Amino acid sequence: MENLALLAQFEAKPGKEQQVAEFLKSALPLAEAELGTIRWYALQIGSSTFGIFDTFADEAGRDAHLGGEVAKALMASADELLVSTPVIDKVNILAFK
Repeated sequence: MENLALLAQFEAKPGKEQQVAEFLKSALPLAEAELGTIRWYALQIGSSTFGIFDTFADEAGRDAHLGGEVAKALMASADELLVSTPVIDKVNILAFK
């Protein structure tokens, strides 16, 4: 059962919103390759605010994702695309449908 999650939020630099959206879309295959990541959602929250929400069955899957290819790719592009370092929160899922 997926009872653990990560919620990452980040702000695109002015004029970089489309590049951030395209980056997130292109990261889907990287997330699909992660065995411990059950669900992975790329989000646009506002005109320049984006996020990633992903779910895990255990801490090992969550930790693997934090050190995985999506995180590496995002951090490699952060200086170019983002206003600041992404805020990443470890969250517990209380209920879902």
